[in-house]
Amino acid sequence: MDSKAREPCLGGSTMTAQPADRIPASGPDTGSYEVIHLGGQAAVVVPVSDFLRLRALEQAASAQELEDAEDKAALADWRSREAAGQTSYVPHDEALRRLGLAG
Repeated sequence: MDSKAREPCLGGSTMTAQPADRIPASGPDTGSYEVIHLGGQAAVVVPVSDFLRLRALEQAASAQELEDAEDKAALADWRSREAAGQTSYVPHDEALRRLGLAG
């Protein structure tokens, strides 16, 4: 085994964790799980047993069930960002212009 693979990664990234009861109300519903922030991204810390159960459910799900779950997750993420004021809107004509579809 390469010894470099065992060396800790030392970088400039900052990671923070906060108890679930301190997660802003506008954030995603993470239940009692801790949320960590690393490099501008957020992640939820879950017990391995919960991860394994979710993975087993994912493997047993049909393609339609997986697609439905992805749609629900995307909607929950959008609602969270909308509640936090992190979304913006572009008028239809401007969107067409930006996409090069304005005629």
